[in-house]
Amino acid sequence: MHASSLSRRAVLAGTAAAAALTAVPVLQGRAYGAESAATPTYRWRTAVIGGTGFVTGVLFHPSVRGLAYARTDIGGAYRWDDRAARWTPLTDHLGWDDWNLLGVEAIAVDPAHPDRLYLALGTYAQSWASNGAVLRSEDRGATWARADLTVKLGANEDGRGAGERLLVDPRDSDTLWLGTRHDGLLKSTDRGATWAAATGFPGTPSATGQGVTLLVAAGRTLYAGWGDSDGTSAAANLYRTGDGTTWEAVPGQPSGTAAKVPIRAAYDKNTRELYVTYANAPGPNGQSDGSVHKLRTTDGKWTEVTPVKPGGTTSDGSADTFGYGGVAVDACRPGTVVVSTNNRWAAVDTLYRTTDGGRIWTSLKDAAAFDVSETPFLKWGGDQPKFGWWIQAVGVDPYDSKHVVYGTGATLYGTRDLKNWAPQIRGLEETAVRQLISPPVGEAHLLSGLGDIGVMYHERLTASPSRGMASNPVFGSATGLAQAATRPAYVVRAGWGDNGNGAYSNDGGQTWAPFKAQPAIAKDAPGPIATNADGSVVLWSFVHWDGTKYPAHRSADNGATWTEVSSFPKGATPVADPADPALFYAYDTDTGTLLASTDSGLSFTARATGLPSGDSQFKLVAAPGRSGDLWLSVKWNGLYRSTDGGATFSKVDSCWASYTLGFGKAADGADYPAIYQVGSTETITAVYRSDDGAKTWVRINDDAHQWGWTGEVIVGDPRIHGRVYLATNGRGIQYGEPV
Repeated sequence: MHASSLSRRAVLAGTAAAAALTAVPVLQGRAYGAESAATPTYRWRTAVIGGTGFVTGVLFHPSVRGLAYARTDIGGAYRWDDRAARWTPLTDHLGWDDWNLLGVEAIAVDPAHPDRLYLALGTYAQSWASNGAVLRSEDRGATWARADLTVKLGANEDGRGAGERLLVDPRDSDTLWLGTRHDGLLKSTDRGATWAAATGFPGTPSATGQGVTLLVAAGRTLYAGWGDSDGTSAAANLYRTGDGTTWEAVPGQPSGTAAKVPIRAAYDKNTRELYVTYANAPGPNGQSDGSVHKLRTTDGKWTEVTPVKPGGTTSDGSADTFGYGGVAVDACRPGTVVVSTNNRWAAVDTLYRTTDGGRIWTSLKDAAAFDVSETPFLKWGGDQPKFGWWIQAVGVDPYDSKHVVYGTGATLYGTRDLKNWAPQIRGLEETAVRQLISPPVGEAHLLSGLGDIGVMYHERLTASPSRGMASNPVFGSATGLAQAATRPAYVVRAGWGDNGNGAYSNDGGQTWAPFKAQPAIAKDAPGPIATNADGSVVLWSFVHWDGTKYPAHRSADNGATWTEVSSFPKGATPVADPADPALFYAYDTDTGTLLASTDSGLSFTARATGLPSGDSQFKLVAAPGRSGDLWLSVKWNGLYRSTDGGATFSKVDSCWASYTLGFGKAADGADYPAIYQVGSTETITAVYRSDDGAKTWVRINDDAHQWGWTGEVIVGDPRIHGRVYLATNGRGIQYGEPV
């Protein structure tokens, strides 16, 4: 799926930059804080797409029929509501400062106390990311208590589909265990309120960042998988303890597994056998070998039960390489187990199921029938959906042997008869959103540019777009999306594609055609794209995923030919004037310079200089229907406005931080469009609206609806005052409306 790196610089860097701006004129205004009596009541919902991200874990509660939980790599955790047949998000309350906690490393439930739930949170273990945390709930995630950790977790790093790394001790519900990547095994004796290093655990962490890959209870014995083995034949990667104090390497570990990573494990209490999946890399990428073994815990006997050994060839001669990932046992039927392959691209991943303890396996893919009509994007621009990929989360309902679910890099599939499969994904939205447009006319009120699944045309907000991903060509991640302001039927898009990286639409984004040609650099570095007010010119900027910037190119014939624009700042985002087709703008973040073109993008010259520079968090937005009315969001340096096409800017003092800004329909009686922003007016970062040209703001989200990092894009609806669309980095598209 996606690894959305959101490195954040120290607040001090923003403070220093702000100190250098004392000479900038200030527009006076008054800010409303979060507690303002003027704050309207908003209803927030998620625009329906259906999944779209990597579901890294799914856990049926062993003691409660119909209760299950799911975790994702960057989009939080969810609880399954069996009556409503949908998922309820559990971590939307995490705010801007806690963006790193939207990745869920592990989930744990307490079989003896069905209402208790525990989450281990932390998306990245890098130096720039915050430490992890453990949330604990006594009401199935309706409310939480929090314990901040002194270590980092990595829910969006390699090995994120392993686990679970969090476990309630079956001998004592007050005791919890947490496996970390770099800091060994942690233990809590007060139900997750405090944590300390577990004594006696023999694993020594290394730089690979895997550490403890799984924790599982087999009766009263705890087992821990270890991912930092040195790969020698004598190395141990599975440990156990019978008393919670003394740990030992599990004797007789199977030959060949020392060079592999134990990915997941499941215990069949009926046969008293522990099943373990292995792969030669933590995954989800990079696995080319793997196996499945079971341990009879009564006498310590190991047996290999691998369904199919990796390394053969497919019918077209491709190498059939893969690892093994998910494993789940059927609580109702002894010896019935389901395992998944992972990273099997040639023959496509599958689930294998056995009813006799692993002697005979059946591939569930072979007889599978899929219905993805509820989430058509899963056809990926073709006629048929894949069975899946990145399959490391597998669950078997302990009360229904034929109810099996498994996670992929884009959805969660479920079956009730082992043959007919459909997405079991309602309510779970994990899209990383990159661009949003709300057209002024037409059927759709929203177009979106997304990570991994390209561009979508949202005829309705309550159903997945019927056209699925925009095709001709199909993109992976979108990098640009723009609409001609005075000719809204014309839309252009850019992104990572196998058959072209740019396309245009003449019907408002319903259907697309690829540009007849594209600059050579577009294949390796597709970036932001813009079209001028009447759609006669396209300006395309190029930025490689590693940050390398390249010269922009211009086309005046709908993408048939392109010419380099040497005066355009490399890598900048082009912005079209919404009223004058001859005007384009660009903000050079390296120098703090606003550049403008008066010849439809042929050349750019500097206008305002001395503006904030050096920070990647800049958003230049043109106010709709007005020429030369520009707004610049500058992260910790606040908000700036120009009414003369960027010749001069004045600082708006009604907020001290502005991360992204957009416009919507004006309030009744107002002479300026509604302004929406993610920023800070007083003490907290939140979502705000202004109906008086940014003189005052009201907060329109609340503490229960924050969604972590929301600094990419925000846009109001030009046809409905008060409706706003907000991009999140892992919780899809949120939209709010006054109640």
